[in-house]
Amino acid sequence: MTTLSTDLLDLLRSDVVAWNARRDELPDAPDLHGLNLSGADLAGANLTGANMAGIDLSGADLRSAELGGANLTGANLTGAVAADADFTNAYLTNAILTGAVLTLSFLTSTYMARANLAGADLSGAYMTGVHLEDADLTGARLSGAYLAHADLTGAVLETADVSGADLTDVTMPDGMIRV
Repeated sequence: MTTLSTDLLDLLRSDVVAWNARRDELPDAPDLHGLNLSGADLAGANLTGANMAGIDLSGADLRSAELGGANLTGANLTGAVAADADFTNAYLTNAILTGAVLTLSFLTSTYMARANLAGADLSGAYMTGVHLEDADLTGARLSGAYLAHADLTGAVLETADVSGADLTDVTMPDGMIRV
């Protein structure tokens, strides 16, 4: 992991295009753990593989951001807008995503055990193989989401909207596999 200098962190906060150009020059993934980037405009940012454990991204704009393989364990993404973002193989265990907008996002094989997604909008999200064990999806919108092969063991789905969602081979909260 590359610890970011103040200059690089300022660049991330102010100019995502320039950040992405410099990101390609880093020897390895950036270390952003524990930072406060609440409200930041990170739309389109390349944060692939970054260590973002415990980061505060509440209210941040993460539209079309690349977060594949990133560690967002315990991160706060309350109210963040991450529509069309790529979280493939990312770790969001114990993350807080209440009210987050993740429409049309890619969450393939993403680890979201014990995540709080209450009121989140995951409409049309591609979530095949996602791990949502013991996650709180109370009031979440999953309409049209592709959840094939997802694990929802122990998840709370009260008032969640799953209309039109693909639930093929999903392990439901009670442990039963839906075919």
